[in-house]
Amino acid sequence: MKQYDVAAYIWPSYTGKEKRAYQFWEQRIGEWQTVLKAEKRSEDHILPRRPLWGTVDEADPEVMEFQIKEAVRHGVNVFIYDWYWYDRRPFLEQCLDEGFLGAKNNGDMKFYLMWANHDAGYLWDKRQPDVDETIWFGSQPRSEFDIICRRVIDLYFKRPNYYKINGCPVFMIYEIMNFVKGLGGIDEARRALDDFRAMAKAEGFPDIHLQMVVYSENAANVSGVDSNRKGSTKDFVDLLGFDSVTHYQFCHFADCNRDYADMLPDIAAEWERIRTQYSVPYYPHVSVGWDNNPRHNSLTLPIIKNNTPDNVKKCFEMAKEYSDRYNTVPLITVNSWNEWTEMSYLEPDDVYGYGYLEAIRDVFTDFSGDVK
Repeated sequence: MKQYDVAAYIWPSYTGKEKRAYQFWEQRIGEWQTVLKAEKRSEDHILPRRPLWGTVDEADPEVMEFQIKEAVRHGVNVFIYDWYWYDRRPFLEQCLDEGFLGAKNNGDMKFYLMWANHDAGYLWDKRQPDVDETIWFGSQPRSEFDIICRRVIDLYFKRPNYYKINGCPVFMIYEIMNFVKGLGGIDEARRALDDFRAMAKAEGFPDIHLQMVVYSENAANVSGVDSNRKGSTKDFVDLLGFDSVTHYQFCHFADCNRDYADMLPDIAAEWERIRTQYSVPYYPHVSVGWDNNPRHNSLTLPIIKNNTPDNVKKCFEMAKEYSDRYNTVPLITVNSWNEWTEMSYLEPDDVYGYGYLEAIRDVFTDFSGDVK
């Protein structure tokens, strides 16, 4: 059977090793603290949910050795790590540096980075999630971006299992408007990315494969960050020289306050719109669900309902068909491996067991039978 690159995002908060995170999760177990406090908000609300593997430290290499084995044998062969840079230093790197890269079998799967360059506020702090105040800014000036480039090239791109397309390490940027704002405009941002490419080439890589996260088309406005330009999301691709696009979450572009199966025609239509309007490949994205009530203290919408493994499997089948029809690189992105506070995860739980992983296995591998 054809080999697919099924790439699941990793939210690297499930560890107590990041001291800067204690201000959000004072129990020093990372965001497991929030997961364990999740409560049912309505009669049809499927909360709380608990991980079958327990509230483990995902910066522990032995924990990640087990998770890598489980991921690979179910068809998940790439992890995309959410990667942060706040206040002139990295944040939440331990799950990647110590956990994944410390695991003896990390070479069995690939990984790459998504620079999660959004601002950080109090959403992670369940004691005050609705406080509208910025703690750290995600936008970065050129001096900081150059440090970031050097760091990711030296620490990550050079790893033999860093995910590459045509030999070029893939680097994803989450919030394009924040990126451009930090660099000072479109032209300055393009120069910074061109220099990033030059740095990688100087280290022997043919180039960098730059990937952009797409929201809805009107979620970004070029004139909002550069008064000399007009345009929307797709214009950033050509102006900045991105090589591909994908999504991070269905809630970024779709009405998620409904049944999962009812969303699928809209998801397919958005894939097709991007395919026909954008100048670069779109790699299809599947979100397992959306419900971020664990982070809040009262009912918060939207909530995707009936995101059963069978319904999510239908979306995996759509992604496979799209990939087979349109893309030479068989990459599918998935939200996510472990977003427990947004109820969008592949890790086994006490409601569906291994159901989501089995859905991936059934669609993307030729394995049959019980693997648990």
